[in-house]
Amino acid sequence: MTVQERLFGATQAFEHPVTIGCVALILLGLITASVLVRVLKRRESISPETYQELIARTRSWYVLAAAMILPILLGAAWVCGFFLFLSLFCFREFSKATGLNASRTATASVVIAILVTYFAVIDHWMDLFTTSWALGGCWIAIIALLPDHPQGYMKRVALAFVGFSLFGAGLGHLAFISNDELFRPILLWILICTELNDVFAYLAGKTLGKRKLLPNTSPNKTWGGAIGAVVLTTVLASSVGHFVFEGTTVNRIHHLVMMGLIISVLGQCGDLVISSIKRDLGVKDMSTVIPGHGGVLDRFDSLLLVSPVVFHYINYFKSDGIGGDQVERILSGG
Repeated sequence: MTVQERLFGATQAFEHPVTIGCVALILLGLITASVLVRVLKRRESISPETYQELIARTRSWYVLAAAMILPILLGAAWVCGFFLFLSLFCFREFSKATGLNASRTATASVVIAILVTYFAVIDHWMDLFTTSWALGGCWIAIIALLPDHPQGYMKRVALAFVGFSLFGAGLGHLAFISNDELFRPILLWILICTELNDVFAYLAGKTLGKRKLLPNTSPNKTWGGAIGAVVLTTVLASSVGHFVFEGTTVNRIHHLVMMGLIISVLGQCGDLVISSIKRDLGVKDMSTVIPGHGGVLDRFDSLLLVSPVVFHYINYFKSDGIGGDQVERILSGG
């Protein structure tokens, strides 16, 4: 695959069978949800208020699915653009909710650190990308000195670094996967498994959940839901992952099971991290930009911890790493 084909090769979107299967599964799931909601209304199994809420959620999911799938199908350049927008928007919600946006210097330093990280992504510069986390932290700490206002320095730097780590560096790992020839099936696999992990936790919690997991952080989460999600997501991720990584050194049962465990456990932990932040701030949602879901960050919180860990697992155990078979430093000329 040439650089041009990887970045803008929409005609190759459905070359991998997993890509076709994942897109079909998403469309089938959305259509099924729409039909089910209307059937429940006709049978008067749900109240008018619940119906309106479910319709709003379903419509939002159509938009979210299109926003995630289309960039992946269009090419790596679109993937980078989507995740850059997602990183900046999530940080914007975080900075407004925490009050960090009161410091223009702190927020600007994070935005610049995110842009540098994504330059490394689109450039396919692995060395700069892997050091951007440390460089970003140093940059944020130094720039925070410029206003010469020591009061609140630790709080500003801490919030800025957390924001950059979770939303810039963290989500940036998903964008960097676009440098791999298999980026379409890998990204769709991660996204579907992570989102269904939330569904599995909800269903298992309703069926088996009795003992609360962390009642002060997330009152609705139970041990039964968490364990059920781990089992179901690991089975799903292992089964689909076999076809995603077929022909690579990652296609071994112990690797597939481990990645399934990572996606499930860290997906739930990412959700709990944002829940803890919201409880600390005393807010229900980070914003109301997505009807029925809350903010962008509320919808994508499960990816925050999954992204870097799955990325480095694949990069370490896959013989050629992430993007090892593609041209590197396509912009900086390395």
